[in-house]
Amino acid sequence: MEENVTVGKPVVWGVLEQTHFFKEYSMSGVSEEQNEIYLEFETDVMAKSLSSLRVAHGAKSVKMKLTNKRVPCLTFEIQLSELSNSRFCVHDIPVTVIPRRDWTALQEPVIPNYDVSIHLPSLKLLRTVAERMKALSSHIVLLANHEGTLILKVETSDTTVSTHFKNLTMEGHGGHEDSSDEFFSARVDIKKFVQFLMSEQVNPIKAVCNIVDDRMLALFLVHEDVILHCFLPVVAP
Repeated sequence: MEENVTVGKPVVWGVLEQTHFFKEYSMSGVSEEQNEIYLEFETDVMAKSLSSLRVAHGAKSVKMKLTNKRVPCLTFEIQLSELSNSRFCVHDIPVTVIPRRDWTALQEPVIPNYDVSIHLPSLKLLRTVAERMKALSSHIVLLANHEGTLILKVETSDTTVSTHFKNLTMEGHGGHEDSSDEFFSARVDIKKFVQFLMSEQVNPIKAVCNIVDDRMLALFLVHEDVILHCFLPVVAP
């Protein structure tokens, strides 16, 4: 997966706190030493199946199971609450069980030592800025330094447009504590960057931008029960 980042493929890695989502949890992996199960499925199919959780009266309970219904499935048993009545809704999402020989390719990307780590301002504001810049270029450059300055910039053959954010909170100093005014940058696909900014809908506690100069943009979104990592490789000019 680290290779995917370096060769130009974005990677998103999400971590969900088990105890927050499940009152009861039971799982048996392939062995005691490898107590894990790796599954592949279409995320849009899962999102559509779970749309019933957004109904006006919500759900009383949700049970998720790995089942075998001719093909492996993630089965969601949803008990909906509708006024004084309750009804069950069952969704079976076909999945592919990934064999152990392929697990090594699905580990969390190893992040090189970052050059700067800075808290992002309002994701909604960033998204508004980036959406406007998207009309000018298919790529965006993010620059940051240890003085708390973040710059979003797009360049065309005719013009350069940039937006500056100052006095932002620093997450750490990376390996450049003595060069606080030096900028480090990453040029990435602007559509992929905007897609990450859409995660402002989950109302994160904080969002952090890590830059490995001219190599990688690592974006971390932290919620009380979810951590979302988005790794975007740089794109050559």
